[in-house]
Amino acid sequence: MAKVLMKGNEAIGEAAIRAGCIHFFGYPITPQSEVPEYLAKRLPEVGGKYVQAESEVAASNMIYGAAGVGVRVLTTSSSPGISLMSEALSYIAACELPVVLVNIMRSGPGLGGILPAQSDYLHATKGTAHGDFKMIVLAPASVQEAVDLMQLAFTLAEKYLNPVMIIGDGMIGQMMEPVEFPAEGAVKPLDPGDWALTGAKGRPKRIINSLHLDPEVCYRQNLKLSAKYERIAAHEQRWETYGDDRPYDVLVTAFGMTSRIAKTAIDELKHEGLNVALFRPISLQPFPYDALRTAAKKAKRIFDIEMNMGQMLQDVKIALGPDVPIDFFGTAGGVVPSPEQAREKILASIGKAGGGGVTPKPKPAKRSAK
Repeated sequence: MAKVLMKGNEAIGEAAIRAGCIHFFGYPITPQSEVPEYLAKRLPEVGGKYVQAESEVAASNMIYGAAGVGVRVLTTSSSPGISLMSEALSYIAACELPVVLVNIMRSGPGLGGILPAQSDYLHATKGTAHGDFKMIVLAPASVQEAVDLMQLAFTLAEKYLNPVMIIGDGMIGQMMEPVEFPAEGAVKPLDPGDWALTGAKGRPKRIINSLHLDPEVCYRQNLKLSAKYERIAAHEQRWETYGDDRPYDVLVTAFGMTSRIAKTAIDELKHEGLNVALFRPISLQPFPYDALRTAAKKAKRIFDIEMNMGQMLQDVKIALGPDVPIDFFGTAGGVVPSPEQAREKILASIGKAGGGGVTPKPKPAKRSAK
């Protein structure tokens, strides 16, 4: 299929349709509003259902109900809106229902601003809502990867009967890139199996419920969920490495769009005689701890870059332990780091800025982030 030039938010909406999802419940919030705007027009063309809810709280309970009757369903929002959905996400996880959410992140805390950030990493991976549950969390670094991960998200949600969230900063949603969509039918139709509420005529009734007043019953449900998360961790870790196999002067860790900024900085540093590589987790939950440990064994230093105040840094530290020095460069508030800033910070971390240590070779002409 030929590639088409699309804005990220619109491509996400089209990717959901191509994955067989024709039911959307959501509420507009910048910088993801083009997703519901696109689907409001597109879904009726394919026999789908679009409902603009009165709030994010309402939308999150609508997807809860739709998933409960065996419907493939999507919602999208941005940081404060996802916070409002948190209670329903805990219910959805407890009831083991397959839903897909997209969070196009903006800066915070509070209302913050509408510019891009990576401020929701910890919310998505560590503290989405009350109780012992985990979502699968995927982080694309391009519009094409956002399209591809939408297909994967529905597959994983239905395989594990668990909510799956795709998180991308505002740049992913607002930028335009050429994308290629998979053929229709690439994701098999949802199989309601023995859990969906499809009518009990001719079979025993089913109950979807997250309330377990008997502590032993609630304990067993938590054990069941915990075993599922262990299976997910064993089979669904995804990551990318960028760089050659020689020992690294620096291994950079970054996710999402920040990894593309890091790649440009890495290419410039290679022209200056340094061997710098990138480790990018694609699955933020489960986090690829073992793969990062393996990559870090080749590195003299670790340098983490994020558009927040050090949220993924916590997982990098868990992976590598307290004895591995890790330098950090973070921005927030909608400030996007440039490849040149990343380059200078990496040089400073190894004592080669300002003429100290090894003299860097002349810099190549500036290039835009990949």
